[in-house]
Amino acid sequence: MKARIDTSDAPAAIGPYSQAIKANGFLFVSGQIALDPKTGQMDAVDAVAQTRRVMENLKGILSSQGLTFEDVVKTTIFLTDITDFSRINDVYASYMIGEPPARSTVQVAALPRGAKVEIELIATLP
Repeated sequence: MKARIDTSDAPAAIGPYSQAIKANGFLFVSGQIALDPKTGQMDAVDAVAQTRRVMENLKGILSSQGLTFEDVVKTTIFLTDITDFSRINDVYASYMIGEPPARSTVQVAALPRGAKVEIELIATLP
């Protein structure tokens, strides 16, 4: 069984995908970029501000299912410039309280809408 998740606390999907899917005891959250959920626009310019917006978008999706970042077991971070890693990592770490999840971080050539960072995650459901 799988169930699609949609919440107004995160930006609507900008393509043929779901914000998140619940399946087999997990929540699979699609990659989030720094779009404001209310406007659908990217207001954040630098990598740090974009990472904060991304983490808030992820938090909105998790919260809609009664979850927190403590329920996250895996994240993947996509960066367009690996030299932003330490600054992005500081913001990311401020949201990951308790045992941090497994994580991969990769540099990519480009992200949708000119974003500098995109983060996806997997969380366990109660």
